[in-house]
Amino acid sequence: MALPLLVILVPVLFGLMGFALDLGRLYLIRGELNQAANAMALAAAAQLAGTDASLGNATNAASQSLDNTNGLANKYNFGSIIIGQSSGILASTVNAPAYFGTLADALASTSTQASGETARYAQITLQADAPLLFWGLLPAGQSRKTSVGAIATAGISAPLCVACQIVPFAVAAIDPSDTVNFGFGDPTSSPLYTFYSSCTGTPLPATLAGALLPYVVLNRYDPANATLDETEQAYVDGAGGLVQSANPNPTGSPVPVGCVGINDPNETLWASALPGACATVLPPATVVNALCGLYSRFDNVNPAAVCANDVTNFSAVAAPFLPDTDVSTGTSSAYTSYVGNGRRIITVPVVNALASNTATTMTVLGFLQFFLEPNPDGSLFTAADPNGRFVAAYIGTPAPVNQGWVDDRFALGCPAPLASGVGKVVLHQ
Repeated sequence: MALPLLVILVPVLFGLMGFALDLGRLYLIRGELNQAANAMALAAAAQLAGTDASLGNATNAASQSLDNTNGLANKYNFGSIIIGQSSGILASTVNAPAYFGTLADALASTSTQASGETARYAQITLQADAPLLFWGLLPAGQSRKTSVGAIATAGISAPLCVACQIVPFAVAAIDPSDTVNFGFGDPTSSPLYTFYSSCTGTPLPATLAGALLPYVVLNRYDPANATLDETEQAYVDGAGGLVQSANPNPTGSPVPVGCVGINDPNETLWASALPGACATVLPPATVVNALCGLYSRFDNVNPAAVCANDVTNFSAVAAPFLPDTDVSTGTSSAYTSYVGNGRRIITVPVVNALASNTATTMTVLGFLQFFLEPNPDGSLFTAADPNGRFVAAYIGTPAPVNQGWVDDRFALGCPAPLASGVGKVVLHQ
């Protein structure tokens, strides 16, 4: 009895082993494809900034996931084959990214494609051959391979209640009852503003282009930061956005020090950035240092002399913050013609009113985005400007920020979900 039973069970056992081996490999490969599709979709969606060049930038960003120059390309089949390439009998296909204006269109995979100005979601589809071992012995598996696919959709999240790594330059709402644009105008026409460091007395600064818009620098000085001193922190905040830290927010807010929250009533002025007289030679030191960082978005090597003099370890601190890849698009061109990498887009908090001293608090109403512009004569702004002036066009909220939360986790009373505002890039699956 034992021998006939063994004869029957051995093929069954081998069949089960083969089933488990091939099925396990299929799941592995599908997982690798899913990870690759996710990475490509996220990279593409991060480039959707409401410009004509957005789709090309997004497609290029997705394709970088397949660049193996540094050995970091997305691969499959135990990481042995670069996705999009062939190896022996196995081949893989990367379809051109699809772009959509609404999440409903993206999830339905409609044939309607969005333009660069309206695209908010990117979709990636991949297909690859998976090898068959035991199943390859069956009539249905004579090709010794089968096709496995993956699809991923990424795009802009719901508007954020808390935005992180944004610049600390706060402006007051022109019209607080306008919860979309706060009175700054129609973003499709990119109205120009001359930002200037809030000051007291007269005369007010002369406008460079458009209407005058005063700003203040929010307090984000972290004395417990063992790496960057105050001058360096202000520079980095302007160059790359608020510095992330596990230390408490200096305002006493529950919001992390590297972030700003809507409805947060605790915002105060950076103590060394208090508004001075409008006729002074230079704005307060911290304003200048932050402006030096902002200038790096045009040029991080040749700023005003005050930057190298006042910012500790200037060269080392400035090195990581490379200029925008497009610094020529000027005030005569629409924002949609911009072809850069997003460095000239700044996200600023909008507050109820600008404070003039550290005892007065400000409440955050929302976030808006502005596009840094050269001066009308083609020159670049300087951190040595007596009033800390620079020109920027209001563009609404077309570009995603790096980090943030859509919910009211810090109990600020943010009315999540918000109807409008900046978002971040997330997967939609």
